[in-house]
Amino acid sequence: MTTVLVADDDADIRELVAFKLAQAGFEVVTAPDGVSALETARTTPLDLAVLDLMMPGLSGLDVCAQLRREEATATLPVIMLTAKAQEQDVATGFAAGADDYVVKPFSPRELVSRVQAVLARTRR
Repeated sequence: MTTVLVADDDADIRELVAFKLAQAGFEVVTAPDGVSALETARTTPLDLAVLDLMMPGLSGLDVCAQLRREEATATLPVIMLTAKAQEQDVATGFAAGADDYVVKPFSPRELVSRVQAVLARTRR
C-alpha cells in the first residue's frame, strides 16, 4: 500500500487531508509539527509527504530541505500545502525541493489528484 505523511499543525486540516487520502486508498501517517514530520520520514517507509509550510519547530521548507539532504529520503516526493500564495513563496517552496505546491484554501479532491499525479511521475 502507498503510504503518505500528512504534516500540518492545524488538526482540522490534518484530519481532513488524512481522511480524504485514506478514502482514496492511501495509508496515511500524520504529524502535528515539523520535528515530528522529519522523525516520521526518517523512521517510516513513505511514498510521499504533504507538508504544511508554517509549522512550529521546523517549517515545511526546513523539513523538505532536510529530507533532500539525507540519502534515505532525498527522492521522497513532497507536496507543500500552505496559505502562502505569493509568487516568491511558491518559488521558495520549489527551491527547497518540493515537487508540487498547493495553496490553502484547497479542494480536497484536487489535492488527492495532485498526490496521485506526483506519485505517477516519480514512479516512472
